Amino acid sequence: MSAPGTVDTRPPAGRTPSPRPPRRGGRRSLRVRLRRDWPLLAMAAPAAVLLLVFHYLPTLGNIIAFQDYNPFVGDDPLDAFLNSEWIGFGNFEALFRDPLFWDAVRNTLSITAFQLVFFFPLPILLALILNSVVSGRLRGFVQSVVYLPHFFSWVLVVTFFVQMFGGAGLLAQEMRQAGLEPWGIMTNPDTFIVLVTAEAVWKDLGWGAIVFLAALSAIDQNLYEAAAADGAGRWRRLWHITLPGLRPVIVLLLIMRLGDALSVGFEQFILQREAVGRQAAEVLDTFVYYQAISTQQWGLGAAAGLFKAVVGLVLILTANKIAHRLGEQGVYSKS
Repeated sequence: MSAPGTVDTRPPAGRTPSPRPPRRGGRRSLRVRLRRDWPLLAMAAPAAVLLLVFHYLPTLGNIIAFQDYNPFVGDDPLDAFLNSEWIGFGNFEALFRDPLFWDAVRNTLSITAFQLVFFFPLPILLALILNSVVSGRLRGFVQSVVYLPHFFSWVLVVTFFVQMFGGAGLLAQEMRQAGLEPWGIMTNPDTFIVLVTAEAVWKDLGWGAIVFLAALSAIDQNLYEAAAADGAGRWRRLWHITLPGLRPVIVLLLIMRLGDALSVGFEQFILQREAVGRQAAEVLDTFVYYQAISTQQWGLGAAAGLFKAVVGLVLILTANKIAHRLGEQGVYSKS
């Protein structure tokens, strides 16, 4: 019994007081979380180290974009950084005055826009088709077939297309036997954008569908059953259930693709540059190789890379803000 005039704060008989949660931000709370999550942290540590060494530390090299960098002025890279002449935005001025740079940017953006229209929707369509296949064996076989080209190198992919559509390829031989003039598919600069998109589709279509298949598997099947019970047909279920379920993933991948708008690849284009000419195949990555690395203008190449990174960052932030206004989460959400 408590004394008269006082409040009894003891718990009722037969009940034990609940333990107090550890203080947030306190040392004890951090120790508890580390003891609980150390296996996950140990698993993530190698990936974090690789990310630090190969992504974040090289970012410091962007400093040479503001230098007339000479790797031979010191005994080590640090001495070269310290002893190279600072020229401010001189590399950027030289870059923006170069008409070859703007030709490369124009080609890169044209290829990106073309592939956004004619390539980006195809993995979604393939995922919808595979998801509708009833037979598990058939679905697994088709997935294995369409995934396999992703693991081929671009050398093998380009060689395959040359053997099929080149001047001495299978298609040209069949056309000559039929008395027709072969098409210059592999050497025509006017259709080069279609060629590289077709190569990318053959190589990465199946791999790009993996994310959408995972998103489809996360949609509640009870929604389909309820819609079918209400009389909704296949197309209405697709429009009102499947596509809204895929929309967050589509928006996320579209934003990430816009962030890579100035990165359409290097190996694929450098392998075919001589066949179609610089005017058609010169993209920003090949420009950096031929105009900066080959000529040892390291500062100019770093300026081009920094320009590409800044443009990509601006595109990601802009697209993500538009996604927020449209009610989507995007790459990140506001806290």
